Amino acid sequence: MPQLPEIDLDYLNQFLVSLLNTPSPTGYTDQAIALTEQAFSAFPQLSLRRTRKGGLVAHWPGRRSHAPRGLTAHVDTLGAMVKEIKSNGRLKLSKIGGYAWNTVEGEGCTVLTATGEAVRGSILLEKASGHVHGNQVNEIKRDDDVMEVRLDVRTSNPAETRQFGIEVGDFVAFDPRVELNNGFVRSRHLDDKACVANILASVKALYEAGLQPAQDTVILISNYEEVGHGAASGFPPEMAELVAVDMAALGKGQNSDEFHATLCVKDSGGPYHHGLSQRLRRLADEHGIPYKVDIYPYYGSDGEAYWRAGGDVAVALIGPGVDASHSYERTHNQALLATSQWLVAYLLAD
Repeated sequence: MPQLPEIDLDYLNQFLVSLLNTPSPTGYTDQAIALTEQAFSAFPQLSLRRTRKGGLVAHWPGRRSHAPRGLTAHVDTLGAMVKEIKSNGRLKLSKIGGYAWNTVEGEGCTVLTATGEAVRGSILLEKASGHVHGNQVNEIKRDDDVMEVRLDVRTSNPAETRQFGIEVGDFVAFDPRVELNNGFVRSRHLDDKACVANILASVKALYEAGLQPAQDTVILISNYEEVGHGAASGFPPEMAELVAVDMAALGKGQNSDEFHATLCVKDSGGPYHHGLSQRLRRLADEHGIPYKVDIYPYYGSDGEAYWRAGGDVAVALIGPGVDASHSYERTHNQALLATSQWLVAYLLAD
C-alpha cells in the first residue's frame, strides 16, 4: 500500500486558529468564506466559485470523471441575533442554532451592527448577582426570557443603545477563546471549523505531493448548516457520492474520543450509506488510520441536508472527535491528523 503524503499539522492549526477567530454565526459568514477562499486559492488546480447562498465551491479535476465525488464542511456557527432592545438598554437575543443558554452564560460576545461597528458585551442572566438575588441565581431556568447581553457601553435605555448603531436584527457572535495546549485545541466553534481545516490540509498534502484525486471532486464549504440547509444545494447533479466532514460527538455511551477520527454510521436522520461507510473503513484499516465507529442520537449533517433536498448520492460522515459539542469544545491534533489522512486516502482511492 503506497504511503499517504504527509499532513502539515502546523499549517492546519494556523489556518484553524485564524478561522476560529473570524466571527461567522449562520447568516453572517462572508468574512469566514473569504478567508477560506483565500486559502484554497493557493492551489491553482482548484477552480473556485460562490453559490448564491454565499457558500464556497471548489472543483478539482480528477484522473477520471465517471463518478464524481463531493466533500463538504461548514463555516457557519452557533450565535444569536438581537431580538429586542430592552427598557434598560440591554439586549434580548434570538438563538441561531441549537444550544442551551447555560453553555454561553457568562461568555463574551460581539454585536455586529448593520453600520459596521462591533460592540462588545457579555451574555448574562438578568438576575446575575448572587449578592442581590441569592438562591434565585441557581434556581432560575435559563431560557430566552431571562438571558440578556450587558453591553460594554454606557446605556440605560433603548435610545442610548441605538446611539451605538445597535438595532434589532444585528448578529451576535460568541467569543471563541482559542487555545492550543499539549496537542489539544480548545475553542468554541470547532463544529465545524476544524473540519474545514481538515479538508484544506488534505488538499495541500495532495497538491504538494503532485497528486490528483482519483475522481473529479467538488468541495462545498457551506454556510447554513446550523439551521439545517447548508449543503442542500451547490453540488453538480452528476455527483455520485458525498463525504460530509463534521465533528464526532463525545459523551456517555459514545464510542468516539478526542484522539481518533470517527465514522458516523447513524444519527437522528437514520443510517448513512452502508457501502460508502464500509469503503471508508477499509481505507482507514489499509492505511493504519486510527478511527472509531459511532452513532449520534441528537445530530444531523449537511449530507442529510443534501439527501432531503433530493440529492441522489451515497453519503457518509467522518470527522474528528470533539468534546462538549455546542459548548466550549475541545479536540486533539491526533484526531485532526487522522481525519485529514482519511480524506487524502479517500480522494486517492480508485
